[in-house]
Amino acid sequence: MKNIPILIAILFISACSGDHNSKPELGSSGHPSNCRAYIQLSVDEWRADNYTTEDTMNAIERNCGTYGSLWNN
Repeated sequence: MKNIPILIAILFISACSGDHNSKPELGSSGHPSNCRAYIQLSVDEWRADNYTTEDTMNAIERNCGTYGSLWNN
């Protein structure tokens, strides 16, 4: 019974093996081409005080939210 959470975690991780967002990818222009790269860039820019929290969260939602443009590109 104690092994069930471990089994669930292993199944979850293995189900993501073909995920487009498993590693950050940049397009030919040098801009992020998947959500993992976009999220990291957004966090880096926010930490550098280049954008407000509101602007950063809105951009993340627009690009990587439910209907985001960077899913499965």
